[in-house]
Amino acid sequence: MNLISGIDVSAGALNAQKTRLDIVAQNIANAQTTRTPSGAPYQRQVVSFESELLKRSAGGSSLQTVRIGSIAADRTPGQQVYNPQHPDAGPDGTVVMPNVNLSYEMVDLITASRAYEANLSVVKNARQMALKALEIGK
Repeated sequence: MNLISGIDVSAGALNAQKTRLDIVAQNIANAQTTRTPSGAPYQRQVVSFESELLKRSAGGSSLQTVRIGSIAADRTPGQQVYNPQHPDAGPDGTVVMPNVNLSYEMVDLITASRAYEANLSVVKNARQMALKALEIGK
């Protein structure tokens, strides 16, 4: 078993989860943004993953990792809140809020954080195994 290849697989997953954490943080930060540069309320961003082929060996086996497939806006409508004093209120006094649900974002944050920690643990264990193998060879 090649430990470096295992680290390569985990490195791809670490990068993907880091991006996911960044997007979740962006969603949380914009949970109350009712006007973006385009003039519309903030739209929640959603990360999708896809499999990526790293290497194909002569024996026919292959190594795959995960990477970001796309980052797209969630098109579900935002909640309409009656607040005629708000600067972004329409003629009827309602404000369209971003479609960010903080509970969902916190669950995504915890899930991404745990996945990141798990992949980091794999890298640390592979490093320790490689060091032990070098010690045996002395």
